[in-house]
Amino acid sequence: MTATSGHPQAFVRVFTQRFSCTPRGARLARQLALVSLHDWGVPEGTPLSADAGLLVAELASNAVTHGRVLGRDFELRMTLLEGVLRLEVSDPRRDRRPAVRPHAYQAESGYGLRIVDALAVDWGVMDRIIGKTVWAELARRPAP
Repeated sequence: MTATSGHPQAFVRVFTQRFSCTPRGARLARQLALVSLHDWGVPEGTPLSADAGLLVAELASNAVTHGRVLGRDFELRMTLLEGVLRLEVSDPRRDRRPAVRPHAYQAESGYGLRIVDALAVDWGVMDRIIGKTVWAELARRPAP
């Protein structure tokens, strides 16, 4: 499809939802992310869907564990563009900024951002008026 200017028109898909800042909210965020991707033509089980599900799970879990403020939700926003899937998880705590840190031997936690760093083509943190947004981008291969 082309726009009136003769240039190809890019299709953009956006999903935004707030979730309770609980483990159940984090699970629901992952499930709805996968359903939305499926609706957008990215079936469950594909590499993009699997990586997105893992990243949403990690970022939502971090928001619940480290970004929780009583009475406040976290927000998931996914944007699917022609060449990239951008995932954003926002929480109300600005003072707890994520970073990949050296890992302790035999530690049972602390691997989440290492996974994000390994899978994402880029990721980072942005301040919001209230809180912060942790974002990650996955490369999307064009359909054959």
